[in-house]
Amino acid sequence: MSKTAVSVRGLVKSYGETKAVRGVDFDLYQGEVLAFLGPNGAGKTTIVEILEGFRDRDSGQVSVLGVDPTVKGESSRLWRNRIGIVVQSTSDAADLTVTETVQHFAKFYSNPRNPDEVISIVGLDEKRKSKGRELSGGQRRRLDVALGILGNPELLFLDEPTTGFDPEARRAFWELIKTLRSDGTTILLTTHYLEEAEALADRLMVINRGQIIDTGTPQTIGGRNKAEAVVKWEENGALREVKTTSPTQAVSEIMSRFDGEVPELQVLRPSLEDIYLEMIDGESE
Repeated sequence: MSKTAVSVRGLVKSYGETKAVRGVDFDLYQGEVLAFLGPNGAGKTTIVEILEGFRDRDSGQVSVLGVDPTVKGESSRLWRNRIGIVVQSTSDAADLTVTETVQHFAKFYSNPRNPDEVISIVGLDEKRKSKGRELSGGQRRRLDVALGILGNPELLFLDEPTTGFDPEARRAFWELIKTLRSDGTTILLTTHYLEEAEALADRLMVINRGQIIDTGTPQTIGGRNKAEAVVKWEENGALREVKTTSPTQAVSEIMSRFDGEVPELQVLRPSLEDIYLEMIDGESE
């Protein structure tokens, strides 16, 4: 992932006296899935809308697939052919069937994917003749993704893609995103589901009060890989625990006191949720 798909330097955006984005710097690499995390009002949506070209910035440098998103005219049309956007909720073409909707939107692109192929990719084969308003929430979301990938995007923006999904639908959707990534699509994901970010993202970026407070993999963000582990076990009829940065050594010492299995032995490291809430000072989502 040496080539840069998105480059942001010194990005600033204010609404009146409120600074929504305060000098943000980051890169998104080709073929990578990057997840934005942060409480409501942290600045995530503002940053994404600037990258998508839907909102102007006050200052800073922004390059998306080598183009400034503020580009106008024919250059803008050509650039938009290279990106895909899946917003939080849509109700487009509610009276059209799935097939009619995808075929209709395919006309907006200069080099669209085959509509039938796209419908299959997102798992809507059995709903081809169903109208948009007849789809379940999960099926509607799959249609949104179909429209987002229809133009063969190099870069896909996903804004809260599984909001309202049941657990089964959410995991099925994750498999779809993994397939897109394996096909080489670069993805910028905004989500409130930490399990989703952990399952899908190569890197996480935590944003709070308009600033990036940390960037790392799901395993290293916020020093998670170096945080103290809790070792729990039962000994002499009582439950015991110890906090340590060397859990392997602690387990070895405990095992030396037992002849066989250690009752109720557990080694627990902080979850991504634990680390995340600590980083944002427990601010509400």
